[in-house]
Amino acid sequence: METLEAIKVTFFQECEELLGDLETGLLSLQAGEGDDETVNAVFRAVHSVKGGAGAFGLEALVRFAHTFETTLDKVRSGALKADEAVLKVMLRATDILADLVQAAKTDAVVDPHRIAESSEDLEAFWGGHDTAAPAAAAAGESEDWGFTPLAFAPVPSLAPAGPPRWTVWFKPSTATYAKGNDAVLLLRELARLGDCETVLDASSLPAFDVLDAEEAYLGWTITITTDEGEAAIREVFDFVSGDCEVRISGEVAAMPELPTLPILPPVMDLPPLALPSAQIPALVAVEPELRGATPADGPADLNPRDKTTKKEKEAAPSAAPTIRVDLERVDRLIDLVGELVINQAMLAQRVGEIDLTRASNVQLALESLEQLTREIQDSVMAIRAQPVKSVFQRMPRLVRETASMTGKQVKLVTEGEGTEVDKTVIERLSDPITHMLRNAIDHGLETPDERIAAGKVPEGTVRLSALHRSGRIVIEVSDDGKGINRQRVRELAVERGVIAPDQPLTDDEVDNLIFAPGFSTAKAVSDLSGRGVGLDVVKRSIQSLGGRISIASKAGQGSTFTMSLPLTLAVLDGMVVSVGEQTLIVPLAAIVETLKPKKSDIRRLGTGMLLAVRDAIVPLIDVGVALGWRSEPIDPTTGVVLLVECEVGGCAALMVDAIQGQRQVVIKSLEQNFQRVESIAAATILGDGRVALILDVDTVVGERRVEAEAGGSPRLALAS
Repeated sequence: METLEAIKVTFFQECEELLGDLETGLLSLQAGEGDDETVNAVFRAVHSVKGGAGAFGLEALVRFAHTFETTLDKVRSGALKADEAVLKVMLRATDILADLVQAAKTDAVVDPHRIAESSEDLEAFWGGHDTAAPAAAAAGESEDWGFTPLAFAPVPSLAPAGPPRWTVWFKPSTATYAKGNDAVLLLRELARLGDCETVLDASSLPAFDVLDAEEAYLGWTITITTDEGEAAIREVFDFVSGDCEVRISGEVAAMPELPTLPILPPVMDLPPLALPSAQIPALVAVEPELRGATPADGPADLNPRDKTTKKEKEAAPSAAPTIRVDLERVDRLIDLVGELVINQAMLAQRVGEIDLTRASNVQLALESLEQLTREIQDSVMAIRAQPVKSVFQRMPRLVRETASMTGKQVKLVTEGEGTEVDKTVIERLSDPITHMLRNAIDHGLETPDERIAAGKVPEGTVRLSALHRSGRIVIEVSDDGKGINRQRVRELAVERGVIAPDQPLTDDEVDNLIFAPGFSTAKAVSDLSGRGVGLDVVKRSIQSLGGRISIASKAGQGSTFTMSLPLTLAVLDGMVVSVGEQTLIVPLAAIVETLKPKKSDIRRLGTGMLLAVRDAIVPLIDVGVALGWRSEPIDPTTGVVLLVECEVGGCAALMVDAIQGQRQVVIKSLEQNFQRVESIAAATILGDGRVALILDVDTVVGERRVEAEAGGSPRLALAS
């Protein structure tokens, strides 16, 4: 039972991948970028879900998947054109299929009316029944089975008493089992099509002392009575068609009281064995045990319509082998590598205290160890790195549903799906991106009539992209809508006491007011907006990941929200600095440049200080004062200034006592090991064993601005 449950977990994991491939393929077809192989891939995805669901008795999922794949089969056979109307129905069916998978996973229930409506829409394209005529019967051709089958004499004077009857000869090969396929499941799938009578052919089974454990000996003749047609029968063997013998005889009308006769003559005096369907699994299970074969992961990925030879299929390049590893094991490995980095830094510190020459053997060995440690760390971090595709694939459905609720026409364009980032970051990206897309559709895009009146096409475009930039991942959500109404945003901010009526603000600062808690420009409360939640949640989520979010908007042209996040939450490159008697780490990605200020560059304004940097004036913040480690700031000319980039895309200057150097450090969570500390993002362990705090740059700069406003000082505008 435990083994079955483990297999079931794997099935649901594979379903997520298959559903993602299914939606990606349909969207490619909708964009006019697909081809015949795309259609085949989409069909195989649905068929794989159906096959796995059948193995676990998920009847509702099997029935709907069968209807779905029948429609897809009409497309790949050319009987149905994949136009816009067909693809829209299929995309909705993909949503239902995903819901059924999730329901099977969580024991939930999907609205039967939605399932029935989607099934009817699919069946409307092909009439709700398989009308494909049997190829062999239509052509009047006989098939070479390698033996003389027993033919039924036609009785033209009798009317058919039931559905057509088919005879199927099925004999697996060694490759069938080696690729993880199971004859039990195939025979069980046949039984779903109609009444089956199964005859086991064990005539090839040798004596036990000469039995080859790697060989397959058993075969079956199945007589099946069904209305589904030959196409449905062949679909059962789609994934094993190149690795076994499958013969389907011509259709014969089922007659009343026709006797069941053996199809194959007995060999070696072993009589054919007629079995009811319920006894099939027990007998089939014997053969893999006798062979001692170890199935590979997953079914063979073969297209039954390919006309290549078996030799060509075997020579085709295969995908790189993969294994599934428990995430806890990977996390443990990363923790150990982190400890290795810390110990390597400690060793370097101790050796440095001895003051050995750089050319000494100890120093050379230490440098090699440092390089090797960095390579090991990079390799281990790459194990956790995953493409953002897993998050992006969930968004087309969200866009379809949101567009339907708002009555707008929306096209989603995704870019950079292969951009990799640490899994811990990916897991926490879904909610912020979901909020941003809903906001872009609900608030950013106009209705079709409004777009036409503005000289635009009725369909709006929302773009979701990801890329690497300066050691971080940047995710952008943009739309071609009306942009931010800054006048209304300002009026609401004054009305709710967020800003003073006469407070001067730049356009960027007005735009950032929409991140204030409880702020919303919606005139009415709906399922999507108007409750004042969303963008403030996005900001907090991004900041909790050590990231920043900024806005760029143009009236009548649209808005772009940019989220910048660290690639990993495990390590970072930082600048080691001294503040008083303490050592701090400032994330290197936030630092634009370092400089020694001149007295002429310092400006005093109220209770604060400003620094002139080339053509800009930026706030100058003493980190020691900001953290409460000293009451008065040091003389700026005696310290070092770090010009940093803050969350709103501008700059500020952080004043520290000295710079010790640059180092890659392992991030240790303060919240998990101690408690949350204001203005501190995390901690790390230095080479000498001391704990150093990692500065939260955005919080330090943000608090300084709030203090300046509360103290009556003029607002410190950040240089852009």
